[in-house]
Amino acid sequence: MSRTSLPLSGFSFTTDPLERADTLRDDPDALVRLWPQSRVLVLDVDGRALANEQGQSLALTGAQLGGGPGTAIFLGLRGEQAWFSVDASSVDVTAPQRVDLREAAVAWAAADATAFCYARGMSYWQSRTRFCGVCGGAVAFTRGGFIGRCGQCNTEHYPRVDPAVIVAVENNGRLLLGRQSNWAPRRYSVLAGFVEPGESLEQTVVREVYEESRVRVRECRYLGTQPWPFPGALMLGFAASAEDDVPCVDGELEDARWFSVDEVGAALARDVEDDGEGIRLSPPISISRSLIEHWYRGQVA
Repeated sequence: MSRTSLPLSGFSFTTDPLERADTLRDDPDALVRLWPQSRVLVLDVDGRALANEQGQSLALTGAQLGGGPGTAIFLGLRGEQAWFSVDASSVDVTAPQRVDLREAAVAWAAADATAFCYARGMSYWQSRTRFCGVCGGAVAFTRGGFIGRCGQCNTEHYPRVDPAVIVAVENNGRLLLGRQSNWAPRRYSVLAGFVEPGESLEQTVVREVYEESRVRVRECRYLGTQPWPFPGALMLGFAASAEDDVPCVDGELEDARWFSVDEVGAALARDVEDDGEGIRLSPPISISRSLIEHWYRGQVA
């Protein structure tokens, strides 16, 4: 199998997504009928989900919470069952613990972690859209939580994400990895950055890699996408080849270097047994890790 045909896989938050059932957002009566038997995720102000003693999502239904959907966000359907998310401050629910999305990606069923990712992204957008960016008026949410309408100037606000490229850059059998100063010790990952207005994704790849490492990209190709609501990004994965430049950082990164196939292989092995030496890589739930593994598989193949 050639390197270009190897699939990009293994990252979280894309498995078994909900059917978003867009037309139901315009049917409040249908949402009321679906509410009693629905599955409801409860998220706190920090985007953590209320969980049971085992760290699993509370299997709450609308009937258990009572009332109707009200300000709940309608996430969609899984089979015949509707899924909603609500703010913990709006319901009378206590739970033994609260779970971060990164924890859920490891401990929960993949489909439930995907739904949690979706709910977290929506709740974050709503929490940052309380007031209109045009006139400053208060915003109220309608259409199952998917439209914010200003009560003063009637401007409509829609859910948004911030697109960012993330790229595995190679040169002569080496992989470019960098680290930020606030990361865990020895942690390295591929380079990433947000798309700016007036840029294509390919132009962003070239600009971001050069800004962070002074390495010049020759060409790149798209490989895959991961929603990454930390707090509200969409990661667009690329592979790229670059000139034979020496990486140089100027403050955005603490360090950037070329790593050989053997060094990357040893870093992957440290997930099982850490020898305390050499670099560690980004966690397996992330597309950054999948890009590294994709490159490594292509090299050893």
